[in-house]
Amino acid sequence: MYKEGNQEPNVWRRSFLTLWFGCFITALGYSMTMPFISLYLDTLGHFNNWQLNLYSGVAFSITYLSQAIVSPFWGSLADRKGRKLMCLRASGVMACTIFLIGTAHSVWMVILLRLLQGAFSGYINNATALMAAETTHEKSGQVMGNLMTANVSGTLLGPLFGGLIAGFVGYRGTFFITGILMAVVFGLTFLYTKEHFKPIPAKKMKSMAVIFKGLANRRLIITMFLTTLLVQSSLMSIAPIISLFVRELMHNQGNVSLISGVVAAMPGFGTLLVASKVGHLMDRSKPEKVLIFGLLITILVFVPMFFVTTPWQLGGLRFILGLSSAALLPAVQTILTIDVPAEAFGRVFSYNQSFQATGGVVGPLLGSLVSSLFDYQSVFLVTSLLILLNLVVVYRVVQHS
Repeated sequence: MYKEGNQEPNVWRRSFLTLWFGCFITALGYSMTMPFISLYLDTLGHFNNWQLNLYSGVAFSITYLSQAIVSPFWGSLADRKGRKLMCLRASGVMACTIFLIGTAHSVWMVILLRLLQGAFSGYINNATALMAAETTHEKSGQVMGNLMTANVSGTLLGPLFGGLIAGFVGYRGTFFITGILMAVVFGLTFLYTKEHFKPIPAKKMKSMAVIFKGLANRRLIITMFLTTLLVQSSLMSIAPIISLFVRELMHNQGNVSLISGVVAAMPGFGTLLVASKVGHLMDRSKPEKVLIFGLLITILVFVPMFFVTTPWQLGGLRFILGLSSAALLPAVQTILTIDVPAEAFGRVFSYNQSFQATGGVVGPLLGSLVSSLFDYQSVFLVTSLLILLNLVVVYRVVQHS
């Protein structure tokens, strides 16, 4: 773990900036392509509304499904071999698979490549675990908040860039450019990230059962995993169909790609505005309190989305959603950093990633199903109920702890 004065601050700072940039580009590349996945799939065949919603949900969530299955394996390997190697694996495979998606000529090829992408993903998760191990507890909230800022900044700018690129060179161009950017991340991570890691022999590694048995707040840790799942499900429920919803609100008139990108990016503006301040707040106060407050505000934002009639109303509410989102997953990660031993960071963060990935499966599929059975607005009522359930569970566990 990094201790000021014991290791060169410049080395730690260079590693942090490199990983910050890597997280930024990873989120940028992801959000450059994902808001338009349904529109891209629509160019690969002739589908009715039900088929397009279904294929969009599957293509969107298949990455998270494979990610949820293999993340524990990668987490165990990270605790034995180091998190830098995991960042290189994730960025390298992502560069290849996303570039190849741009060459796809069928829906099933896109789905297969996204399955492979999910199986080898995890750059942001491993970068977070690496910095958690390199940072003192006194700065963990600030570091988690800053990494969240990188993630959010990329998520914010990605749809805007993606919309512009798609308008000029088509949807395929966004995948080609994203693949090249991820190759750059691979090179920078290899050259400039320094990890003070001592490999742990497999025979000397404590099992997760032993580690969990020794935790003072086991219920709290398990609740954080559940929180990650429910929050991710709620935030991602509208993601694969947001461009279709915007197209409906615009009555299929105007630049749907650009407006979809703006609406998709609005939560990023809100989160970017307050992410750093939330990080400092978590270092001064209890992250559990910040998490509960964020869940409450999120519920109050989702309900009015049911009544929107224009893309700009939806965008405004999603901006407010971004303000509350800044207090959700970073708070969970800070709680995990404080309450889990450093020797298990890789596995615990990988388990958390599995729950996050499961939320990425459940949310889009749930959103596609609800929108197909009812309408797009109904998705927001369902997600608000999920967050309400999460709030009740978190409040009771925190009170008990």
